[in-house]
Amino acid sequence: MMRFLLPLLLALAGLGAGVGAGLFLRPAAEAAGPDHATGGEGAADAHAPAAEPATEGHSANPEEQPEYAKLNNQFIVPIIEDGRVASMVILSLSLEVPPGGTEQVYAVEPKLRDGMLSVLFDHANAGGFRGAFTEAANLVALRRALLEVARSVLGPTAIDVLITDIMRQDS
Repeated sequence: MMRFLLPLLLALAGLGAGVGAGLFLRPAAEAAGPDHATGGEGAADAHAPAAEPATEGHSANPEEQPEYAKLNNQFIVPIIEDGRVASMVILSLSLEVPPGGTEQVYAVEPKLRDGMLSVLFDHANAGGFRGAFTEAANLVALRRALLEVARSVLGPTAIDVLITDIMRQDS
């Protein structure tokens, strides 16, 4: 009987210490408004995330926040040196569009991918993916050229081009 008593006492002491620490370390309760106490409409708003400050060209209203249309497949760009493939660059791109604009992006995705691949091939042939290819100036020029193509296909629906993944694999 004694050999069961010691583990039981240790378990109870650990449980008590855990509960005490939890009560002691919990965050202080914020002042609750009258709606929060009654469960009224304000109770739902009490847990809503705070609105972020408006950024340039975008509204702080969540209903007017832009959407992001991720292009379905990655872009694979070969880097040719001395007539052979020296490396491959793999990119994932997304387009920032106004609310409801993703359907328009997916409707013209083949044409959009064709234009973007042309830009990526030109960038590769100009040496844009050699050396420190992730340098800010390099990526700004690439984004600008990709956005130009996106706007030529989508018009003002294309707000920005986002490079979500980029990788170079040397052979």
